[in-house]
Amino acid sequence: MDLVFGLVVLMFMSFIQNSFWVVFNGGLILTFFSLLKVSSSWEFLNLSFGFSFDLLSYILVCLSFWICFLMILASVIVYQEKYFYKYFLFFVMFLLLSLILTFSSLNLFIFYLFFEISLIPTLFLIIGWGNQPERISAGVYLFFYTLLMSLPMMIALFWVYKNQNSLEFFFLTVENNIFLYLCLNMVFFVKIPLFIFHLWLPKAHVEAPIAGSMILAGIMLKLGGYGFMRVLKMFMNSGGLILSSIFMIIALIGGVVISFICVRQSDMKMLIAYSSVSHMGLVVAGLLSYSLWGMMGGLILMLAHGLSSSGLFCLANILYERSGSRSFYLNKGMMNIFPSLSLWWFLLCSSNMSAPPSMNLLGEIVLICSIFEFFNGFMCVLFFCVFFSAVYSLFLFSFTQHGKNSLSLFSMKQISIQEFMLVFFHWVPLNLMFLKSEIFSLWV
Repeated sequence: MDLVFGLVVLMFMSFIQNSFWVVFNGGLILTFFSLLKVSSSWEFLNLSFGFSFDLLSYILVCLSFWICFLMILASVIVYQEKYFYKYFLFFVMFLLLSLILTFSSLNLFIFYLFFEISLIPTLFLIIGWGNQPERISAGVYLFFYTLLMSLPMMIALFWVYKNQNSLEFFFLTVENNIFLYLCLNMVFFVKIPLFIFHLWLPKAHVEAPIAGSMILAGIMLKLGGYGFMRVLKMFMNSGGLILSSIFMIIALIGGVVISFICVRQSDMKMLIAYSSVSHMGLVVAGLLSYSLWGMMGGLILMLAHGLSSSGLFCLANILYERSGSRSFYLNKGMMNIFPSLSLWWFLLCSSNMSAPPSMNLLGEIVLICSIFEFFNGFMCVLFFCVFFSAVYSLFLFSFTQHGKNSLSLFSMKQISIQEFMLVFFHWVPLNLMFLKSEIFSLWV
């Protein structure tokens, strides 16, 4: 609870004059406090007021803190231009608070409540600080997709409480009910997002400011995976397995289709947004295989994707702030202008395609093993998923870094130390955590 009270203090401090760096530094201190609260077991520790940590919660809470304070670092331009930066800080702190309460809740209803509350600050970030006029329709897409699918979940919660007399995660028991499966899991399919329910994601990403894109890619998609990990134990029966198999097929084939869409994109942000759908499809398939490897691989890849995708959005934003365009055709030959930034493009694109030593590689290997073990016929689809993930990552790197500069680019300011720090803090944990990767098997 000390982290929660610290965040509440920072929320109110954000309205003090010139408090931008004070809130940022206070947030960094809280981030290191959260990293010190190590909870490396499947048991719930630090129990207070119906909230607690186990290893799964702990990892996602640490990721939330890490990404949210990198968001503030990425949005210094909001402070420099005095563009309602106090409200911006308030919404970021409010969003972080709702995410921490979501990940550390022990009760399915409390989880649902804060899961929905986290939607509101995200909507305000997109509508308030987005760059294009289409941001209103993008915000409405995001809001109504999630809201529409979360209503069946609320009905399912009442049904579960009536039948099981408890909504505590620890006491949920197996239910043989297909309608309950659909009602309870549909909101997670939208949030993660599964192919078919993914249409809100590219719009929201493209219209959002850099902070909005980072939180959507880094944390909001992980809410769906976290929800699956908590409730799937209720459906470990024949009916649940049949439905899960259908959704696995949709996720894997959707991943290949989305990869084809990525290869023909002309917008950097759109490509990175669609690649999230492809990677998350692999996570969904792994989780629905109901295996220990699937759960472990899902957790690893969710963490790795949160850092690599968020870092790529930061790099795309660095170019967008200088060229005024997200198009590949205008952002060509950047290696000639920013050779030092080209290294970070290479490192993060290679992480996105699951090259060693990144966590993405470990996550994908574990997930591929779990899906192959479930049904070896998926091997062909998995091959195309992995192959095209490398194709569009190379496409992103080579198109932006190589070639002839656009004649429309007359002058550009150099990359600041703050921007190098931003990318550095995405890449370092992503590529050093594999040294202690056995910790992710402890939760399973």
